[in-house]
Parts: sequence; structure tokens; C-alpha cells
Amino acid sequence: MLPAMIFVCGQALAHTGEGGFVLLLPTGYYLLGGTAAVAASFLLIALIPGEGLRRLAEIRLTLIALPPGFTTQKAQCCVNGLASLLLVLLLLIGFLGNTDPLDNLLPLTVWTVWWVALVVIQAVFGNLWFWLNPWILPAWILRRLFRLSDGASWRYPAWLGYWPASITFLAFAWFELVYPAPADPMRLAIAASLYSLWTILGITLFGEDTWLGRAEPFTIFFTLVSHLSPFRVTERDGRRLLQFACPGAGLLDLAPLPVSGVLFILLVLAAVTFDGLGSTFWWLGLGDVNPLEFPGRSAVIGFMTIGLVAAWLALAGLYFAAVAIGAHAGRTGGDRLPLGQLAGSLVVSIMPISIAYHIAHYLTEFLVNIQDVRVTISDPIEQGWDLFGTAADHVSTALLSNYESVRVIWNVEAGVIVLGHVLAVAMAHVAVRRLAPARAAALPREVPLAVLMVFYTLFGLWLLATPHAG
Repeated sequence: MLPAMIFVCGQALAHTGEGGFVLLLPTGYYLLGGTAAVAASFLLIALIPGEGLRRLAEIRLTLIALPPGFTTQKAQCCVNGLASLLLVLLLLIGFLGNTDPLDNLLPLTVWTVWWVALVVIQAVFGNLWFWLNPWILPAWILRRLFRLSDGASWRYPAWLGYWPASITFLAFAWFELVYPAPADPMRLAIAASLYSLWTILGITLFGEDTWLGRAEPFTIFFTLVSHLSPFRVTERDGRRLLQFACPGAGLLDLAPLPVSGVLFILLVLAAVTFDGLGSTFWWLGLGDVNPLEFPGRSAVIGFMTIGLVAAWLALAGLYFAAVAIGAHAGRTGGDRLPLGQLAGSLVVSIMPISIAYHIAHYLTEFLVNIQDVRVTISDPIEQGWDLFGTAADHVSTALLSNYESVRVIWNVEAGVIVLGHVLAVAMAHVAVRRLAPARAAALPREVPLAVLMVFYTLFGLWLLATPHAG
């Protein structure tokens, strides 16, 4: 959908911030230590009785009882309406505002607040996107205007599965990672407008639950991410309770995903991984590009497009190979599990890895560009305002050139990647033990995926350490 609205290629304006810094640190110890930590975590987790881990994953501590009207449809509509209004204002700023991406609130909001910060907030605090989705209320209004029923006007074909979401997200990833000017305000406004119209039409015709649950990639992704949160809202005896649980426990409660859903999750991880890989000296060398004289995105569109798709196919091939090997090894005990069921159950363990890479990859960009947001938000339409007293502030990149701050940043990035993989190993272990309670039948199914996670840890830490082109 998104590539269709690209008209011409002009000046290359990347959305990332200060991506050319090379972290010259003693990374060898991190590569070895981080990889060993994930491998050791698998060995330790494998020794824990399955019943103990299952009970740990099912612990729910009630924090507070929520007010009766907290999650009513009326309250949701009010917040969705404000989000819709904000989207319209941001689109107008994109069309009419400053052409510099770092002085225009639309690209700053999309690439820094929405795609970086909101994803992490979802993982910590739960499904805020339920409230902030700006497309729900316009679709509801359309249904009322055309006197359509509250249900689906068209039947969503079951065979489509999650394929519309994957195709749309692939287009989004291409626009973000390959297209020469993803942060250009005008072109981003065109892309966001077309996608919003597409999504509102889809919700109107196929129904909110169906379209947002199968075809709209960001709602699907944000919802999956929200299940990583330790905070959960549950209903008991007619009351809504805010509870605390183990991180990722919500993902383990989901039904196994079909193959199309598995491929969607793998695509999200592949996209953020390729975002880091695509600027490395090693990758550019494969395309016969001198990283010290990078010619700009316009010169490598084909090469990067092939790389993005290849990253998805490679990760999918490795994942299904690991699951298939595990499924075959687990049959020795006479306990047979269908490959599709095993793949659909284990893929949720990829989500902590996906979020870990998301944080590690975008951390330096966020630390710089959030300062631009802070400055720009005081005068969003350049009328000489100073709404929050920050319009005269200056953006500093000193934290990316100071040894101590760079060391802290790199330690945080490396630690997040290791912790994400450790959580993924634990979740995979619980998921397998639920399918095959006997340890003798479960371990053979876990080992190949655990090996893949260990090597992915090494790969992720290498991405942080290897030189990148600007």
C-alpha cells in the first residue's frame, strides 16, 4: 500500500538520529558473556520442574479494582476521538509545516514517539493503543452515516489469515528502511493519509475486531507487545481488576497462531534486525558499496529491498527448521505434536527478542530526537509560540561522543538484548511444557530453538559492536 504513493525520489532524508557513531568499546567480552548467559539460562531453566514454571507463569497479584466506567465504550470513544483529532492536526502540520524533518512535528511524532516510545510503553504498561487508536472512531462514524450494522458488512476470507497485515507491514518497513526520504514531512503525510483511509475503510467494511485483529499490522503488533506487560486487566465477579503477573505471561495464554501469524511476527523481528544490519560495513560490502563514501539510499534501493525480503525469508527458514528439528526429535518418546501447532505456540517467545532489538536499535536515536520533539512541540506551527517554555532549547548530541555516556548506552543496549533472549528462552520452555508435560518429550523440542536464540544473541551483540555507515 505504502510504496504505491511514492511519486519521485529526491533528497535522502533518513529518519534515524546520529546513526553513524561507532561504539569503540571492548566488545569481545560482551559478545562472549552475553551469549554464554543465554546458553546458561537455558540449561538452568531446563532443570526447573515444569510444574513450578507453570505455576510461576500463572501467578496473578491483584493491585487495585478499577472504577466501573474505566473501560466503557463511551470512555474509549472519547479518547479515540482525541487521538483522531491529533492525527488530523499532525497531518496538517506535515502538509503545511516546516520541510525540515527535525523541525516538523509529524515525522518526529511518527518515528520517535509512536514507533519508538509507544512500543516500549506498551511492553511496560499494557495496551494503551486500545485507547489511542485514531482510526476506530472515524470508522464508527462512517457506519452510522451509511446506516451499516455494527457487525461486518463483508465477510473476511478465512484463507487470508494474517497475510494482509504482513504485506502492509512489509510495505511500511520498506518505506522506513529503503525509501530515500521516509522522514520528509510532505511524503510522510501522504503515506499516513492514504494508510489511514485504507484502515478506516477496512474497519468499516469488515468490522473492528476482524480488520484490526487480522489485517491491520500495527494494532496486531501493539496488542502482542502489550501481552509482555506485567500489568493486566481482568474481570472477576463483575469487577475489573488491575493485576500484576510475570512479564510475557499474557502471550503464553494466547491460542497458537496460524502459519500466516507466525510469519507476521518473524517479519517484525526481521525488519528491525535488518534495520541494524543494512548500515553495517559488512552488508554494504556485499553490495560493493564503500561505506566511507555512502552514496545515499537512492543508489541502493534494489539492493536494500532484496536484503529486507531476504532477512524475512532467512529468519522464517531458520525458525521453522529449528521447530521442525525439535518436533522430529520429540517423536522419539511417542508424543507427537503437529508442526503447525508447535510453531504457532512457540513463536510468541520471539516477542521479547523483537522488543529487545527494538529498544537496543532505536535507543540512541530516541535520546537525540526526543529533544527535537521537546523543542518543536512548544511551537508546532511556527507562529512564534512557546507553549511549554522549550522553544528556545538546544538539541545536544554530546551524550553520543562522551566515553562514559556511550559506555552506559552500550551496556544498556547489550543488557536489554541478553535479557530479552533469556525471557524468550523461559517462555519457550513454559510453552513446550504445556504441550508436552514430560521433560523427556519437552527437552528435544526446546533445544533447536534455544540454539537458534543463542546464536541470535551473538548476532545481535555483533550488530551493536560492528562499524556502521552514516
